Amino acid sequence: MGDTLEFSDIYQEVKGSWNDGRLRFGRQSVVYKSSKTGKVDSIPAAELSQAQWRRVCLGQGIKLTTSTGHIYKYDGFRDTDFEKISEYFKAHYKVELSEKELCVKGWNWGTTKFSGPLLSFEVSDSPAFEIPLASVSQCATGKNEVTLEFHQNDEAEVSLMEVRFYVPPGDTVFRDRVLSKADVIQATGDAVCIFKELQCLTPRGRYDIRIYPSFLHLHGKTFDYKIPYTTVLRLFLLPHKDQRQMFFMISLDPPIKQGQTRYHFLILLFSKEEDLSLSLNMTEEEVERRYGGKLSKNMSGSLYEMVGRVMKALVNKKITVPGNFLGHSGTQCITCSYKASSGLLYPLERGFVYIHKPPVHLRFEEVSCVNFARGTTTTRSFDFEIETKQGTQFTFSSIEREEYGKLFDFVTAKKLSIKNRGFKEGIKGKDDMLEDSDEDQHDAYLERMKEEGKIREEANDSDDSDGESGEYDSKASASDSSAEGGDSDREKKKRPAKKAKVVKERKPRKKKPKDSGAPKRPMSAYFLWLNASRESIKAEHPGISITEISKRAGEMWRELGKEQKVEWDGKAEEAKKDYEVAMREYRESGGGSSAPSKKHFCTCFFQHLHKALCYCSGIDLHFSHQSTFISRRQNASPS
Repeated sequence: MGDTLEFSDIYQEVKGSWNDGRLRFGRQSVVYKSSKTGKVDSIPAAELSQAQWRRVCLGQGIKLTTSTGHIYKYDGFRDTDFEKISEYFKAHYKVELSEKELCVKGWNWGTTKFSGPLLSFEVSDSPAFEIPLASVSQCATGKNEVTLEFHQNDEAEVSLMEVRFYVPPGDTVFRDRVLSKADVIQATGDAVCIFKELQCLTPRGRYDIRIYPSFLHLHGKTFDYKIPYTTVLRLFLLPHKDQRQMFFMISLDPPIKQGQTRYHFLILLFSKEEDLSLSLNMTEEEVERRYGGKLSKNMSGSLYEMVGRVMKALVNKKITVPGNFLGHSGTQCITCSYKASSGLLYPLERGFVYIHKPPVHLRFEEVSCVNFARGTTTTRSFDFEIETKQGTQFTFSSIEREEYGKLFDFVTAKKLSIKNRGFKEGIKGKDDMLEDSDEDQHDAYLERMKEEGKIREEANDSDDSDGESGEYDSKASASDSSAEGGDSDREKKKRPAKKAKVVKERKPRKKKPKDSGAPKRPMSAYFLWLNASRESIKAEHPGISITEISKRAGEMWRELGKEQKVEWDGKAEEAKKDYEVAMREYRESGGGSSAPSKKHFCTCFFQHLHKALCYCSGIDLHFSHQSTFISRRQNASPS
């Protein structure tokens, strides 16, 4: 038998949902790594005290109990795995893997047993169901019953809301034992420290952050959030591109929520120049006993350093900082756009982080491949696409092409799969690498546009040299150029013979006179939405130009779903109906006829001409709409 046993597609229940991952039994420890979050649970082999093999909903499962009172349950094993795992446990852990049957009678009367953080309901000495007390959010008592309410998991299709147990009247032992292990957050006692008015990007606003021993309390003007330290996955400290600010990002699972909005990341923004002197609300002995030298009662330094130091000690997790990557501008991040917002992409040692709207964290182990694509709007930029193993694609666009070499070298060094690797390596280092990024695919439209452009240039040249003819003769132009310049061979190579093309002059369009009194035409749904959203776009991107506002607005409009566009389509339809009614009333009141017609203009012109001729030469002009004739006045005086 080998030193380790590994199993893939093993599931762990987390608040009502099943998360898959890999489970490894080793000589020193049992390690489980979640495929969804990358979180690693390690159980020292010396702490294993009991192991049970049970038939559960996803095949066979293992329940492990440690000497410290923790319980771990993993499902998804096969029936044939029992003998192999049982022998391994006896040989390396000195623990017998016993089989345990669950009660399936469906009775609702039995015995409750508390085993560490687990409440077990048993019928005839066989467990019917088990409740992890860490999932209990509230425990309420009635006259003769106790109600347990649970934390809800938004990713679970079906969630258990509450369970009620009958207890004898006046019995509080059951409730007290549940509350001793339940995950009920109560702000009792004084906070360890308080950080006032910190700028928070996600969720947006300014919050007072109160640090308690077991949870984090965000207190704002509108909303409050309580974040247990057990939900914190990772901590990030990332410098802004301007080198004057710092981002502190906290990854959460499960996320904090406000209504239907879920925040998987808490992002704080600090200025490097802001300092703080901090005093913990504890004695020196308590600080040393709880945190073992990681903190001291009195500390001073930059504000972001103080927040990071306190969070690192209380959460007991390392802070991730940028690695060796340096972009073209000398910073550790790349400016780009994700969806409709501009932000910063950080290539880290074990993944990518995008800040800030919406924040994204992609670990290398969940990345299937990456792709470098030509920018959709200009050849001065390119897109960086990341595809995960679950099939989700993240596109970071508008990256300056000078960043290509640095990013390509980074991706290659991390041994990530590149879709167009062979083609990209052939053009690496060239200035026109993005213009020829699709050189292996024939672009018929581009070729046709180039040919038409050459023909127009040659036609303009022929018009300048010979102003009488609008035609271009390839043979004649070639002979003329050889006679004038003396470099006929070179000209023939540069300019191959083209088909004759006639360049016709376009007649200028006659503009209709504008009626200033007419009602204004209605705006489309897009422009109605743009007028309502322009200020919010300016607020999210301070200092943005007018052209950039139009560009961002166009991207945001394309991202809107049909349901969100229905409102603006309805407003545009109402505006159109109002315009038609106003236009009808305007025309009925005589509007729209102030502009002179051609017939009326001609009549007025000839009337003025008639007066002038009569005065100068005695000629009498007679007009009608059908004909015009001239007669001599008998007694005209030639003056």
